Amino acid sequence: MADYFPAPGRNHLFVPGPTNIPDKVIQAMARNNEDHRSPAFPTLSKTCLEDVKKLFATEKGHAFIFPSTGTGGWESALTNTLSPGDKIVSFRVGQFSLLWIDQMQRLNFDVDVVDSEWGAGANLDVLQSKLASDHGHKIKAVCVVHNETSTGVTNSIAKVREILDRNRHPALLLVDGVSSIGAIPFKFDEWRVDVALTGSQKALSLPTGLAVVCASPKALEAAKHAKSTRVFFDWGDYLKFFENGTYWPYTPSIQLLYGLRAALDILFQEGLDQVYERHHRLAEGTRRAVAAWGLKLATKDPQWKSNTVTAVMVPPGFDSGEVVKVAWKKYNLSLGVGLNNVKGKLFRIGHLGSLNEVSILGALAGVEMTLRDVGINVTPGSGVAAAVEYFRSTTPMIKSRL
Repeated sequence: MADYFPAPGRNHLFVPGPTNIPDKVIQAMARNNEDHRSPAFPTLSKTCLEDVKKLFATEKGHAFIFPSTGTGGWESALTNTLSPGDKIVSFRVGQFSLLWIDQMQRLNFDVDVVDSEWGAGANLDVLQSKLASDHGHKIKAVCVVHNETSTGVTNSIAKVREILDRNRHPALLLVDGVSSIGAIPFKFDEWRVDVALTGSQKALSLPTGLAVVCASPKALEAAKHAKSTRVFFDWGDYLKFFENGTYWPYTPSIQLLYGLRAALDILFQEGLDQVYERHHRLAEGTRRAVAAWGLKLATKDPQWKSNTVTAVMVPPGFDSGEVVKVAWKKYNLSLGVGLNNVKGKLFRIGHLGSLNEVSILGALAGVEMTLRDVGINVTPGSGVAAAVEYFRSTTPMIKSRL
């Protein structure tokens, strides 16, 4: 449009995905197409498939990379391991667990839904009861969203595994790690997860377009007998091409694979333990800011607090949608909206991916101004000051600059 005036500066992206893309990743993707059947391309494919396993903390698992999104990863996990009519126990604790359950139902699985109030985690007492009474082992899978971004809740996968083991139950453990893997410690082998998945647009700090799935030997064995229809997401096709060294049963996303290679290099150079510590630090600084504003988290109990997103409740009588709208229109700051059951009740500050303390402080300052603009009475500088003092006392020197 002739009268269009772009906002000065850059958009400040603080939704819980998609996330900010590092310059090195953008540069790695800025390339022409090439022949994915050439002698050279399999080298890139092999290193990506092997190195993504480090994010899952697995040596036993097998990685698959689909040109898709996390939703495709969900479908891949379900259709490769289960047959129509199989019984699944799954937890509905927010919008994304709701959507995964909807997919399970539409794929004709028998889904036993365990509901919790949004803001609470998975009800593991109910899981214990269901597994203990399932003497015939009719439950074939337990499905859990590790990190529910709509409410800022992180579930304990270790506790789910403990309950499965306590009951000596053979059900598969399928985990959505879309907004956790690469930002929050994930222990695929230790927790004996059977299928886990993530998406490129979250902690990997890539554009949307890759679903990364990891499958255990138990899951691969289950895939030999599962009767669900699958074509595009069929592990069997991938395994055939993996064995002959060409890796892809169809044309992969070439530019995204180069971006993935660069993104993995960045994470490994920082060190995964340091990446996890940074995400914890940014999350804790954000939570301290929220407390200084006198506002409450959507997360019902500290045991469930997320290190990738903070969901902030607005006071009664206010619409959180206005907070998100004003932040974007006035300050070019993108915050997450409240979804479904929590629409209008909360806004979300994403703090995952390629971010640092100064980035977060800018977002917190923008949120403070926006809150005051919409009439929510917070003390100017209070949240920023709380985060500043926390960051000053906890942020280490950049190791490459010592």
